[in-house]
Amino acid sequence: MKLPTSFLPFLVLLSTYYISSSATKTNDFLKCLAKSSDSNSISKLVYTPANSTFNDALLYSINNLRFTKPTTPKPLVIVTPKTESHIQNVIYCCKKTSLEMRIRSGGHSFEGLSYVSSVPFMVLDLRNINKVTADVSTATAWVDSGVTNGELYYHINKATSVYGFPSGLWSNVGVGGIISGGGYGMLRRKYGLAADQVIDARLICADGKILTRKTMGENLFWAIRGGGGGSFGVVVSWRVNLVPVPPIVSIFKIFRTLEQNMTNIFFKWQSVAPLLPKELDIRCTGIVNTSKTSPRPDKKTVQMSFESLYLGRAKDVLAILKKQFPELGLVKEDVYEVSYIKAMVFFSEFPSEAPPEILLDKTLLPRPAFKGRSDFFKKPMSVKGLQGLWDYMFQLPAGQAYLQYTPYGGRMNEISATALPFPYRAGYLYMFNFFAMTHEDEANRMEWVRKLDTYLTPYVSSNPRSAYVNYVNLWMGQNNPTGSTSYLQASKWGKRYFGANFDKLVLVKSIADPFNFFRHEQSIPVFSLWSDM
Repeated sequence: MKLPTSFLPFLVLLSTYYISSSATKTNDFLKCLAKSSDSNSISKLVYTPANSTFNDALLYSINNLRFTKPTTPKPLVIVTPKTESHIQNVIYCCKKTSLEMRIRSGGHSFEGLSYVSSVPFMVLDLRNINKVTADVSTATAWVDSGVTNGELYYHINKATSVYGFPSGLWSNVGVGGIISGGGYGMLRRKYGLAADQVIDARLICADGKILTRKTMGENLFWAIRGGGGGSFGVVVSWRVNLVPVPPIVSIFKIFRTLEQNMTNIFFKWQSVAPLLPKELDIRCTGIVNTSKTSPRPDKKTVQMSFESLYLGRAKDVLAILKKQFPELGLVKEDVYEVSYIKAMVFFSEFPSEAPPEILLDKTLLPRPAFKGRSDFFKKPMSVKGLQGLWDYMFQLPAGQAYLQYTPYGGRMNEISATALPFPYRAGYLYMFNFFAMTHEDEANRMEWVRKLDTYLTPYVSSNPRSAYVNYVNLWMGQNNPTGSTSYLQASKWGKRYFGANFDKLVLVKSIADPFNFFRHEQSIPVFSLWSDM
């Protein structure tokens, strides 16, 4: 629609007002920060668009390039604190100047919630809060929220080779975000989620107080371990249990295509993988590739990788799969025996022969533009259903969409659905997520995601249809950008992430942060008699 010429002066005035208002808010925030902090210690940790390094600071850990467009809202200020007092001062000044705060650990939010907002905002970037302090005598560690998976695994291994931690796969993902949403990796069938191993935390609340498990109470401690990041406070660090790992583990990654009977193999995987010994995890990733043996004119095929960690020797995993999953066709040449730290290198998509130091490099892994979705399955998808799924995959160019399958069972079946906010325990076969690359043809790729989402409806969990909060999806609904959001409105997405645990999260939030300082598009809302009438 073309606006009348008479309307243009209003737009110019509105734009001028917004720029002026933003500049005032920025200046007020910076003045507050200078007064409340040691200006010499914090000045080098503050970035504004006036700094030549602002864009570098912003892009440092944006891991979904869909949110690097010129039209994407940018923060007025980025602060990279080094101490708890820096964080306390940022919270104080945000409240005083009514500036919304976003908290960034590793920057892997599927929807950019840690560095994008529709209202004036700043980013609290935790990259400098990044220590790992392991205590081998108690098999515990304090892990800061700015630590990445790679840093976590590397520093634990430097302290001891007999312990690990059940965090995520990719080395540059931030631990703060992972644990806040539950967090899973290749050890979940043996030891559960990352959040299952948290035994204490240091949280800075909206009042600026530093709380521990003892002083925050068990309800808030429950909520921060799986209730999603950015709702309850700034978790500075987590005390976690380290878990035993053997000196030698076995790994493999093999591929099967449609022409190699992949559909029937994967169909069997759905039932077998959750029943394997706890020490064995086999996750799958599907992608369209090309093959000379494909009968299709375009030579496309769907290729599924079967990627595995076994906490034991190669001969044992070969014996297990020969008995329980012979259809996979695993042979001894497929399996490699390595140390646990080498396995973590391998599962971060690096060559297993690469040195452990590669886990410290945050720049090596790809940063795509994408739109993703997640679901949970309680029963196997039929062969017919799988064939329809492959047909959807063929609609996009090769390598432009991914299917990821994460089996449950084992320890996941033994933990109550209410032990943490993460409710997906016994009764779930596997978690599924898929995403499409959106660096080109974005509108059509987004529509493809919507259509595939609809196609999957009869096969996935229902009432409510489940989703994983760390794979956040704003299509399910959003909070109001300002003011309060009703319980009913927030339930549209809250129940899908947390099931029956959502009600308790709302209650905890309403007590811990009654004025809703910590908020974003899908943060836990505060219960309000006015908005919920």
